Amino acid sequence: MAHAPSADSVALLDRFVTALVAKGVLTEDQITTQIASTDRASPEIGARMVARAWTDPDYRALLLRDGGQAAEAMGVSMAGAPPLGVLEDTEAVHYLVVCTLCSCYPRAVLGYPPHWYKSAAYRARAVREPRAVLAEWGTTLPDGVAVKVVDSTADFRWMVLPQRPAGTEGWDAARLAALVTRDALVGVALPRT
Repeated sequence: MAHAPSADSVALLDRFVTALVAKGVLTEDQITTQIASTDRASPEIGARMVARAWTDPDYRALLLRDGGQAAEAMGVSMAGAPPLGVLEDTEAVHYLVVCTLCSCYPRAVLGYPPHWYKSAAYRARAVREPRAVLAEWGTTLPDGVAVKVVDSTADFRWMVLPQRPAGTEGWDAARLAALVTRDALVGVALPRT
């Protein structure tokens, strides 16, 4: 768990922001807008993107081609964010996203990364023993399904487009989105009805 910032680090940040504003690099309004945008980001955005992809073939194609453009099409600003790639789970392949160096994560569409995603144990074990990590999450895949671990980096972020659960034909996008968790969006879990 993160500790509260020290008084010295808060004072340093205040001086830095004041200098940026004084030099015209940023305005107070830009800072306020960015903070509000960051606070609005949540896994529900990614879930809505997945549900739309499950119900709209044209959007699905866009999502797989350019995740950033697909996010923008949902009203999410990706300005300044690294490119967003989307990995599609299939009957033959299941994707697991990890950032092996730190905690690179598509915050604009998934919100803040969970504490376990940033942990050294998850980062190392997801690469070494991905099926064991998945099993700990209750995600058991058939033996014939390959697990591909993909490294999210400072230069390129990843999200998973999980398979649509059977029995959801005819469901609307809102009902489908409710099945998609943050954990499914990084591949440690599956959407369940």
